[in-house]
Amino acid sequence: MLQILASRGDLVLLRDSVEWEGRSLLKALIREVALKGEQVQVLGCEVSEEVFREGLDSDTNSRLVYHDIFRDPQGWTGNWGPLGILRACLRGAEPGPCTLAVDSLSWLLLHAPCSALCQTLRALGHDNSHPGRVRVLGLLHEDVHGPGPLGALRSLAQIEVTVGGNLGFTTAQVFHPKPRHRSIEQTYWFSILPNFSLEFHKEPLLEPRPHRGPQSPTVDAMADLTFNVHLSKKEREARDTLALPFHFSSEKQQSLLHPALASSTSQIFYEPDADDYLDQEDPDDDLDI
Repeated sequence: MLQILASRGDLVLLRDSVEWEGRSLLKALIREVALKGEQVQVLGCEVSEEVFREGLDSDTNSRLVYHDIFRDPQGWTGNWGPLGILRACLRGAEPGPCTLAVDSLSWLLLHAPCSALCQTLRALGHDNSHPGRVRVLGLLHEDVHGPGPLGALRSLAQIEVTVGGNLGFTTAQVFHPKPRHRSIEQTYWFSILPNFSLEFHKEPLLEPRPHRGPQSPTVDAMADLTFNVHLSKKEREARDTLALPFHFSSEKQQSLLHPALASSTSQIFYEPDADDYLDQEDPDDDLDI
């Protein structure tokens, strides 16, 4: 993933969310840039300078030029404007490659139109007043903005890094949009150490392997049943001698084919009770008038 620091892209968009914060990864990338000897300008909007520098080693902190607008946001907005702040960060910078880390672009979107911010970011990469190529590392809280501002910034970015996680690991999906070529997308699994150095991991298995422990004894599922599911020899013979209700024996066939013979052998007698009421006009008692 550190290959994004070797590219001279104008805008590296670092996208995070409520579930996975991206400021730690931003500080880790800043540390790598500083260790390479490049100058780093930091525009801090959302946290104080002390909080941002916390955890970084002294060598890295000595290479950072921090522009703190967290303590006095109205003063910066009134004197420079949100877009003038970005240009002011590069004034006085030393010649050579320069990285401008913005924490965050979401704060600037709350104080300036999206179109004006995009124009300023595009102009920073072609600013002739600074003798050197400028890379912008912009942190963006993607779940705060709608699809319009998010799509506009994505169209400017040479590299997109989306912070996420899976299976207990932090992931970074790096996307290289190439209009005339096939885009490249890679996923990195890593951990951020207390000194904000990156430790990369191999991609974990999607499904954990089954634990090969000692086999448990086989449990008899019919041990606690209150009835017997097996038949003895005598019970099986008695079952075979029973006539099934749907089986037509010869006696049943004769009774169905010759009802007169069956009626001669059997009769039905009806004796009404004392409470029975026989209506000759409605013997079935199915009329309701």
